[in-house]
Amino acid sequence: MLVDPETFRCRQCGACCRAPGYVILQPDETETIAAFLNLDVYAFTEAYTRLTWNRHDLSLIEREDGACIFLQQDDTCRIQVVKPKQCRDFPFLWRTPTLVETCAGLRAEPPVTI
Repeated sequence: MLVDPETFRCRQCGACCRAPGYVILQPDETETIAAFLNLDVYAFTEAYTRLTWNRHDLSLIEREDGACIFLQQDDTCRIQVVKPKQCRDFPFLWRTPTLVETCAGLRAEPPVTI
């Protein structure tokens, strides 16, 4: 099932921000997010990231409930304007069966078949 970027509308349900797994940062994203938060890169990295299993990539950390550290109470993203590429790519380049079931935007999206 493909998702049409022209018709998909995020419903800000927060399901994608609660999905288990890594949100891996691209090399330039660390600096961009740190600057947006008015932090130096070291402070941002220390407070908001962890190493992934391969000990090479940085991932955003989660809150105690498993949600992304930047998911706010109203299900919006605190760093929306500088959110990582992995987040921007959902649901067009990746998604999981659980997210297909829980994402309000995907449930409302008519599937495109090729």
